Amino acid sequence: MILDRSSEQKLVGVHPDLVRVIRRAALASTIGFRVIEGVRTLARQKQLKAAGASRTLNSRHLKAGPSQVSHAVDVVPMLNGKISWDWPLYHKLAPIIKAAAKAEKVPLEWGGDWRSFRDGPHWQLPFASYPK
Repeated sequence: MILDRSSEQKLVGVHPDLVRVIRRAALASTIGFRVIEGVRTLARQKQLKAAGASRTLNSRHLKAGPSQVSHAVDVVPMLNGKISWDWPLYHKLAPIIKAAAKAEKVPLEWGGDWRSFRDGPHWQLPFASYPK
């Protein structure tokens, strides 16, 4: 599958390595998915933190570094044309995105692998490989 227009728009301002991974995953995936967030403003990050949807103001979604790009995206699986928050779908989608990252030789972290505050939609380039 190819990414829809909305997903492509959400990738504007995201680090090119991460964009390549998400596009490759889309082509390989049998599970439809959508990018729901790429670049965030600090105001949006504060809103998410206040709502309990994030624990940090140091999000990889915020533009950083000399190139001023985001180092994270939120990706959600689609089921019958609608966004799904069903965890089993995230566990089916994760290996597809991880395989795309491996094929592109891009290190990638999935929020679903975190021990605390698991975040199924969240994918980010690691700080160690992509410092601010």
